[in-house]
Amino acid sequence: QVQLVESGGGLVQPGGSLRLSCAASGSIFSIDAMGWYRQAPGKQRELVATITGGGRTNYADSVKNRFTISRDNAKNTLYLQMNSLKPEDTAVYICNARIRRTGNYFFDTYWGQGTQVTVSS
Repeated sequence: QVQLVESGGGLVQPGGSLRLSCAASGSIFSIDAMGWYRQAPGKQRELVATITGGGRTNYADSVKNRFTISRDNAKNTLYLQMNSLKPEDTAVYICNARIRRTGNYFFDTYWGQGTQVTVSS
């Protein structure tokens, strides 16, 4: 089995920073693209940022120049550094990854359970 577990969420004031982590574990052979999504109450899930296996990144316009996505391939861990946070960034942040399990010859998409980020004074 493969698991993605997020951590690092919490309550922060506007203008503050948080760093989210997403650790992948289990019978992992390799990981391709990884990404962060978020879902606010009453809204659809939206893309925040993605990073390819080679390190190429892509960001939603709403978070450009404030958020930075990165990964540590040795630790199978994805990160999201969030700076200059705004109340509209409040959401559950969910990671996903394209993972090839040991013994398989194809990639599947896995999702974490999410971590709550609340930006409020």
